[in-house]
Amino acid sequence: MSRKRSKELAIPKWRYYLVLLLLLCLPFAAVWHIASLQVVSSADRGYQFLQGQGDARMVRTESIPAYRGVITDRRGEPLAVSTPVVSIAADPSSLDAGDRRLAELAGLLDLDYQHLLERLNRYRNKEFMYLARHLTPAEAADVIALGIKGIRALPEYKRFYPAGEVTAQLVGFTNVDDQGQEGIELAYEKALSGKPGAKRVVKDRRGQVIKDIGLIESEKPGTDVALSIDLRLQYLAYRELKDAVKRFKAESGSVVMLDVQTGEVLAMVNQPSYNPNNRIGLSTNALRNRAITDLIEPGSTMKPLTMAAALESGKFTPHTPIETAPGYIWAAGKTFQDHSNYGLLDLTGILTKSSQVGTTKVALELEPDYIRDMFYRLGIGQPPGTGFPGESPGYLPERRKWRPIEHITMAFGYGLSATPLQVARAYATIANDGRLKPVSLLRVRNAPEGEQVLDPDIARQLREMLITVTQKGGTATRAAIAGYTVAGKTGTSHKVGPNGYEPNRYVGLFAGMVPADNPRLVTVVVINDPRGEDYFGGLVAAPVYARVTADALRLLRVPPDTAPASQLAEQGDYPQEGDRS
Repeated sequence: MSRKRSKELAIPKWRYYLVLLLLLCLPFAAVWHIASLQVVSSADRGYQFLQGQGDARMVRTESIPAYRGVITDRRGEPLAVSTPVVSIAADPSSLDAGDRRLAELAGLLDLDYQHLLERLNRYRNKEFMYLARHLTPAEAADVIALGIKGIRALPEYKRFYPAGEVTAQLVGFTNVDDQGQEGIELAYEKALSGKPGAKRVVKDRRGQVIKDIGLIESEKPGTDVALSIDLRLQYLAYRELKDAVKRFKAESGSVVMLDVQTGEVLAMVNQPSYNPNNRIGLSTNALRNRAITDLIEPGSTMKPLTMAAALESGKFTPHTPIETAPGYIWAAGKTFQDHSNYGLLDLTGILTKSSQVGTTKVALELEPDYIRDMFYRLGIGQPPGTGFPGESPGYLPERRKWRPIEHITMAFGYGLSATPLQVARAYATIANDGRLKPVSLLRVRNAPEGEQVLDPDIARQLREMLITVTQKGGTATRAAIAGYTVAGKTGTSHKVGPNGYEPNRYVGLFAGMVPADNPRLVTVVVINDPRGEDYFGGLVAAPVYARVTADALRLLRVPPDTAPASQLAEQGDYPQEGDRS
């Protein structure tokens, strides 16, 4: 029985071999399955699927911020540079509101803890929000060291302006995202900003980068921009203008200095100004680059342009006599009056004394379109073409039929408007023997030829005539500079209010060139609405011109010419009665 029973319980050989075969196939099946997951891409849920799932959870594309181009002055001094900073961002969807470390985080970021929790709860369904911008790397390192899941650091750049308020309106500033908002920063945004790059990184479950996989695209830094200004001259002009605006209790002021030979702006300052590195409480009134955007009636600074038209007409010479007695004239239904009865003056004397009567008589001998054409040719009513945001073209009236009053007032700078830069450009044309050159805020390597718009002889005659304005008896003796002949003109115009010209509000100006025989610099000073006892251009603007230009000549090593003894003797003297235009 036992043998029979044993025989009945024996396993058939075919079953043995079948099991053995199945056991032998298992390793091959396992290898095939592994291969299907990691090697065979066409298999369902193959390696591409799994790799994609892993990458979706761990691999990210990170932006590489581009370094913004540096803005410098003509000598390479930095005016705007970018410094590396770190911003802190959060993924609210992955943050644990009960994490006690959030209180420490709020303390490090100088945030109210409850307010932080409210913000995180409000954006609970979002994956990104900023907690703090532009921390120093050391400050950011303390935050990351807390090890809070969902908190990460983002490298960025922040703009810094070494010259601060001295170049604020010209250079402008960027916003928190490093995009130009004002001034040169805005005008040359495309060139300065560069192009961000990208890279692939592996992040851990807390969102921290643990490995760089590879570079997708390199960042391209922005292009550096070299301005035409000389920071040394900019500081000088800013210091003197700020002092004058404060001393004369003025609303605002501007100074523009041009290089006659190249058309470059060597200095351009305004008051009031602001600190672009700390714009908390910034007034929009301080943002404007008034030298380029704000319009003024230039007043008597336009009289030399009227005299240029008179000389060009052939009817007059610098010595043509004009009777100005008894010191006033009735014309076009209005009385035009001088400060004194100057009697018989020639055209040079009319500029010396800034005679309204003499200018009126000369203007009436000329067609109004002839005077307007001269103004236009010298750049009045034309945009300077600097490319600066908000640049104003000014206003130069054009009439089919001129009223007599419009004819006369235009001749001495009323009824039209210009920016300080336009006035400077007109004087630079006279200084450059009648050649109008483009104005540049960028450094110029090769001086442009410009356009001949005025006969060189007439331009030289005008300069000789304007020298007398800064000599004894002229309206701008305080503009004289020791060792140099200064040619220039004062201007004092009434401000326009809601009801017409304000009787007790003025704009004081001075525009001058030096050395007069071969000018290198043209400087225009505008003191807007001085509220003290002094308001005439010869009193408030001319001294600023003298101090700024004298220091500029020294720094630029412009050799002195032979200044008349009469001019040197007047320096520091109180202006004469005629100094009131």
